[in-house]
Amino acid sequence: MTGASEQPLIDPNKIAYLYMQVADHIAERIAKGELRPGARLLGERDLAEEYGVANLTARRAVRELRERGLVVTLPAKGTFVAYPEADEPVGSGQEQ
Repeated sequence: MTGASEQPLIDPNKIAYLYMQVADHIAERIAKGELRPGARLLGERDLAEEYGVANLTARRAVRELRERGLVVTLPAKGTFVAYPEADEPVGSGQEQ
């Protein structure tokens, strides 16, 4: 998921929880436009590997992003960057 962007810096010695660091990094990429609405995120295992964290930490980061309204998870399809409400395509099926 990092692709051309630099390797994410997740610091276990920071005061912020690891899942918050992961969620904040992904949220920053969304804000910068690196991850556009409708873009599919990596699966939780792949996110965990990319960020060097446990699977449960990646899962909690995705949950945090859902709670912030930045992503939606569709069962058996994956997790996608949410459309801003005004930009959401009609019939997208990505209700939150």
